[in-house]
Amino acid sequence: MRDRKTLTLQENRAKAVIAGEKASRPPRFVKTTGGNRVLDQASRLVGLKGYVSNIPVEVMPAGEVIASYHSLWQVEASFRMSKTDLRARPIFSHTREAIEAHLTIVFTALALSREVHNRSGLAIRNVLRQLRPLRSATVAINGSQQTFPPDVPAEKQAIIDDIQGNDFRH
Repeated sequence: MRDRKTLTLQENRAKAVIAGEKASRPPRFVKTTGGNRVLDQASRLVGLKGYVSNIPVEVMPAGEVIASYHSLWQVEASFRMSKTDLRARPIFSHTREAIEAHLTIVFTALALSREVHNRSGLAIRNVLRQLRPLRSATVAINGSQQTFPPDVPAEKQAIIDDIQGNDFRH
């Protein structure tokens, strides 16, 4: 179990520091008081998981709080994606209106990216890499304009069809 392994590694590091086998830089969690009491208490808690919430029980029962944490990985994956694929940058605006506008744009892009992923089954980076080269060209000669659409290969058309599906869920 991962918790047991982590606790054992921490215990071994602490014992090495106390025995003088490790560098004497001040370790963060080593105390020389209390003997094995803290270690014994941590060993008893290995494998248990707790959730802390500031939402009153009347608003959200404990079971609902725990259920919410089961989908936390999706939120975390979205934010990892938003920082890389969406190139979300720090906000350098100081007015509330500008900050809200920036966040609205970033979250809209995140929602669209998630929807593209759900519809196509492909990561947004993959979709962008495949579809970005498809561009139309508009040529104006002697006051007349002509637009030439891109030649879309079948596999890229399948991605476009998946994304443009009519099964809107929101």
